[in-house]
Amino acid sequence: MASLLSFSLPKPNIIKASSSSPATTISIPETLDAKFGRKGIKFLESDNVPTVELTVRNGSSVRLRIPDAHVTSYKPKVNWKDDGFEEVLYTIPAVGADSTKAKGGIGLVINDLSEPGSKGSSSLLSNSEWTVKDVDSDAIDALQVELSCTSGTLDITYVVSLYPLSMATAVVVKNNGRKTVSLSNAILSHFKSKKRNGTAIQGLQGCSYRSQPPLSSPYEILSPVEAMKADSPGWFSFGSEPEDKRDSWTVQDVPFTILKNKLSRVYAVPPEERLKGFYNTPPSKYETLDQGRELFFRVIRMGFEDIYLSSPGSLSEKYGKDYFICTGPASMLVPVIVKPGEDWRGAQVIEHDNL
Repeated sequence: MASLLSFSLPKPNIIKASSSSPATTISIPETLDAKFGRKGIKFLESDNVPTVELTVRNGSSVRLRIPDAHVTSYKPKVNWKDDGFEEVLYTIPAVGADSTKAKGGIGLVINDLSEPGSKGSSSLLSNSEWTVKDVDSDAIDALQVELSCTSGTLDITYVVSLYPLSMATAVVVKNNGRKTVSLSNAILSHFKSKKRNGTAIQGLQGCSYRSQPPLSSPYEILSPVEAMKADSPGWFSFGSEPEDKRDSWTVQDVPFTILKNKLSRVYAVPPEERLKGFYNTPPSKYETLDQGRELFFRVIRMGFEDIYLSSPGSLSEKYGKDYFICTGPASMLVPVIVKPGEDWRGAQVIEHDNL
């Protein structure tokens, strides 16, 4: 797997791509394609929103909405289809006149905790206008698109990369102000699963966790309140783990986390433990299991301290016949501190061997 942010990018030539101005939206994909388009990287318009689609040599593809930096599709080549690809992400398309409200997929969340009394309930990105900063490729076996936006004194760069066996999302937050900022953040992915009783996570055994609502974001399917509501486990729930009360820490003692029932958790080192000289950190990678489609994916975290995980249980029936989970690297319990002139970096990689 190629390293993140490793391409030698040419001098940026920034073009704005916002869905807020219908008069200019029509020409944006053509302009972007003329300046940045190349083999494997195509700019287009999807549901009246400027979008970029990456496609590598083996046909695996990623689709990214430019105005809100929302990854709505990842289709890797799979081994049990002769010439086919399988959608990994669970995305609910935008409905109505508001074309910036697609749910699910992969979403970047950054909240500011710096203001006194702030709980980080509003995203720094909610009113930001993302721009295409650059693209790069390596013989169409490695493709990359770089977006950027500004929020107050913060410059934010978001890089989406695609390879034959993986895709990655990386973020760089630079503080250009005179004051230190405190952030909570996450890259949350909604994975599609065929069967509710065939969905699980592997690789978190021995890790501490507690019940925790997700960070609120424009991409959420379940709100923080919905995610924390109790759900009846039913009669046949062997292997499913009941949720403990919030602030009550538990160590996972089984190799698989069964996601049939509703849960919302953060896997992390308790904040008080981090004051010690030595402590065990959460694993840098774990696997999502979709038994119904015989697919599994490794989720790799970089820079983030925590792992968020949730499943909707019976609430999934509100959103379609397929099941889904939400997971990804996060820094939820202890703020990320970015001093003036410094930057912070984090990334998520989704990797598979389903070829």
